[in-house]
Amino acid sequence: MAGDRAGPARDRRDSAPGAGTEGRPRQGDPADFLRAAPPVLYGRRVGAEQPWNRPARRGRPVRAGLVFAGVAVLLCCVGVAGLGAWNVQVVTQASGPVRETADGFLRSVAAGDTDGAYDRLCADARSRWSPIGFTSWLRTPPLVSGYEILDVSVATRGGRPHGTVAVRLTRDSGLTEERKLSVVREDGDWRVCGDPY
Repeated sequence: MAGDRAGPARDRRDSAPGAGTEGRPRQGDPADFLRAAPPVLYGRRVGAEQPWNRPARRGRPVRAGLVFAGVAVLLCCVGVAGLGAWNVQVVTQASGPVRETADGFLRSVAAGDTDGAYDRLCADARSRWSPIGFTSWLRTPPLVSGYEILDVSVATRGGRPHGTVAVRLTRDSGLTEERKLSVVREDGDWRVCGDPY
């Protein structure tokens, strides 16, 4: 019996995993598996020394948005400054010609040169006055005998410069009155518009 017990026990040992080579594949020791070639993950061997790579930087949408907004504000400021400089240039360059136009018109009116005064009127004023009607109106007493230019101001309206000239008219009766002449740019020249007399 003792032999019987040893026999079956020996059979159990033989049937233990990795114990025999009788037609069954031998299963190796688990340590043998670990000593084999290391596994590969994403094209690199696991456990092998990896080259150092800089960590990926996250996108910074807030910073990019702030930079974009800053550039937009800067461009707007430059545009406004440029437009302001252009406006100042137009206004300062126009004050001389506006004064000369008003002076020439009033000199013609005071001298009785109605044709010269009519030629300095804008198209809108000429459409309301015929040369004969303008002449008869200027020759109606009290006549303008002198004038003094008090102030010249030039501004832009709708991107187009226009001037206002404040004058003191002296009538042949001795009375004085202050009027404002409107001067506009028309076909490259400055012209008097409205009814300033």
